[in-house]
Amino acid sequence: MASTFKPEQARVPPALQLPSPPITKFKIGLCQLSVTADKERNIAHARAAIEEAAEKGAKLVVLPEIWNSPYSNDSFPIYAEDIDAGPDASPSTAMLSEAARLLKITIVGGSIPEHSGDKLYNTCCVFDADGKLKAKHRKIHLFDIDIPGKITFKESQTLTAGETPTVVDTEVGRIGIGICYDIRFQELAMLYAARGAHLICYPGAFNMTTGPLHWELLQRARAVDNQLYVATCAPARDVDGGYVAWGHSTLIGPFGEVLATTEHDEAIIISEIDYSQIELRRTNLPLEKQRRGDLYQLVDVQRSSSQ
Repeated sequence: MASTFKPEQARVPPALQLPSPPITKFKIGLCQLSVTADKERNIAHARAAIEEAAEKGAKLVVLPEIWNSPYSNDSFPIYAEDIDAGPDASPSTAMLSEAARLLKITIVGGSIPEHSGDKLYNTCCVFDADGKLKAKHRKIHLFDIDIPGKITFKESQTLTAGETPTVVDTEVGRIGIGICYDIRFQELAMLYAARGAHLICYPGAFNMTTGPLHWELLQRARAVDNQLYVATCAPARDVDGGYVAWGHSTLIGPFGEVLATTEHDEAIIISEIDYSQIELRRTNLPLEKQRRGDLYQLVDVQRSSSQ
C-alpha cells in the first residue's frame, strides 16, 4: 500500500516560510582582488574596490576568501585579527564596517584569519548599511586535500572548524554564508534553503586542480538544487604567490544559470539579483511539494535542539 506523507515531513523541523525581502531587485558586486603580503595594501585595495562597486550601483558587495593575507598555514597566525576585541585589534573588519556605513551598503566581507583565545579560524563577517556586524561565519568544513602530484593542503594544521551554520537577515534579503570548501557539502545549502535564504554567498579560493572541474559545477548544483541565488568571490590568480587560486567569481541564478562571471584576473563584477525569479522557478518546478518525506528527511540539528 502506498504511504501517505506531508511535504513538510521532508524537512525536520519544517522549512521556514521564505521571508519577504526588503527589496526584490538590486545590484550585487563581486570584487575579485589580488592579494599580496602587504596587509595595509590589501586593506586599502579592498576598500577601493568596495567603493568602486558601490559607485556602480551595488547594494551588496562580496569580497574573496582570505583577502588580507597570503593563503598559507604559515601566514594565518601572523595576519590573524581578534575581531571581537574591537577596531584597533581588527583593522580589516574596521574598514569593512566603516565602508558599509559610509556607502550605505551591505558587505559580505570575504574571509580573514581570526584568532580567538588560542584558536585560529577562517572567518567571514557581514556588515549592514549602518556598519553594524550582523553575523560572523567561521568556516565549518576545513580544506584538507591530498591529490598526489597535484595539490596537498591541510587547513586543519592551523585552523579550527566553525560550529555554527550562518543565516543572516540583511537589507538585501536573507543570506546564508559558506566559505570555499563549505560549498562541497550540499546539506549545508539545503539547511540554508530550509531556513528561508534567498541567496548563499561563498567567498572561496578554489585551486588550479579542482577549480576547472568543480568550481562552476558546485555553484550551479547548490543553486539549482535549492532554487535560490548563489554568489562566489575568489582572489585573483597570482602564479608567483605560493597558493594559486582559480579565480572565476560568479553569480548563479535559481535555475542554475550563470548570470555573470569572470576569468582569473582582477575584476569587479556587477550583476542584478531579482528575487521574483526564485518564486517563478519554484512554481515551474515545485520541488518542495514533491519531496518524499516518508523516505528521507533533512535534520537541522541546531533548530531541532532548540525546540
